Amino acid sequence: MEIGDVQLVWLAIGAVVGGGAALGVLFLLRTVRTPAGLGTTAERATFATLHTASLAAPHLREGLGPAGAARAVRHLRALLGTSAVAITDSARTLAWDGPGESRHRADAVRHAAPALTAGRVAVLTAGHIQAAADGADAGESGPAGAARGSGHCDDPECPIGAAVVAPITSGDEVVGALLAYAPAVGAGLARAVEELARWVSTQVELAELEASRTRAVEAELRALRAQISPHFIYNSLAAIASFVRTDPERARELLLEFADFTRYAFRRSGEFTTLADELRNVERYLALEKARFGDRLAVQILVAPEVLPVVIPFLAVQPLVENAVRHGIEGRPGVGHVSLGATDDGAAAHIWVEDDGAGSDPEVVRRVLAGAHVGDSVGLGNVDARLRSVFGDECGLVVETALGAGTKVSFRVPKFAPGVQVP
Repeated sequence: MEIGDVQLVWLAIGAVVGGGAALGVLFLLRTVRTPAGLGTTAERATFATLHTASLAAPHLREGLGPAGAARAVRHLRALLGTSAVAITDSARTLAWDGPGESRHRADAVRHAAPALTAGRVAVLTAGHIQAAADGADAGESGPAGAARGSGHCDDPECPIGAAVVAPITSGDEVVGALLAYAPAVGAGLARAVEELARWVSTQVELAELEASRTRAVEAELRALRAQISPHFIYNSLAAIASFVRTDPERARELLLEFADFTRYAFRRSGEFTTLADELRNVERYLALEKARFGDRLAVQILVAPEVLPVVIPFLAVQPLVENAVRHGIEGRPGVGHVSLGATDDGAAAHIWVEDDGAGSDPEVVRRVLAGAHVGDSVGLGNVDARLRSVFGDECGLVVETALGAGTKVSFRVPKFAPGVQVP
């Protein structure tokens, strides 16, 4: 038992035995149980700031658009504590939070013009804000009057007296601006807005990186689908055709398997699937190959039920099985054996595919995993790259092979990983 636990037990006993001292003891018990690290005013303020930032971050990670900006802007205003906060892109006001929206929202993109043009922080006085509104009323062309605004504010108590404008960047490009409105602006507010805009820029860049990663994954999946052997499709249809006269019911079953296989393999939604769904598609693939090879293909599947719900990248197992069939069966006499397994390994699932075929040169395998196009392996480097991208390098493919010794390909994936889920 830890020291803290001993203290809690001792104090609880004192509350029972001490009679009249119970109130004081219970107070001490509460004091001991108060979470350490949030005791001072500064620490509580730090926690509140980080919590508010965490509320804004997911919306900014959607990218710099109206929907995400509208949900994030109130949290940004809470961080700054100003009268109002606006977010613009290079051409329009995306979001506003605070008073004065009906009068000033349309002017925000003109207020942002100095930061958008120069790429640095600008401080706007009441005169600058008034000039932007007057320019819009006068129908000026250019940044100061690109669209008609709502006119100047005639409310003497309007809190929109000055503003700090800071650019929002993505890479080297200014993509928008963060505007903080207040009755007056000091150096402290200017610095705070600048730092907050840098943080917003980081979130926007992360959103762009995520979008780029998604596009890359989609491109990789398109490439992998293109690698699904055209001769497998041709041979599957030929095998189905061979049963049309001799065994029409078998032909019908195989045709349904083929339809379900292609529907799954070429689906458009989601980069993740469950191991259960992936294995169902592997079984369809093997049913078609069994129709082709007959008794020459022996398959063994051993899967622990508890790992079936584990989420894995889409088409992470089927290409490995296709490789095992192609290199383990084709071009060799006699029966070829392919085994597929998935076991519970604590916090991870261990998945493997093994064949007793001709094997490969380990150096060739290393080159394939490094991204080189060598031989006719189906998607080995693609699967490895996607596993590493999603789960980390420790979850990449492990290939055990040698010429004449067969091949075993395995990988581990965590049972639960942040952001990895089936849509």
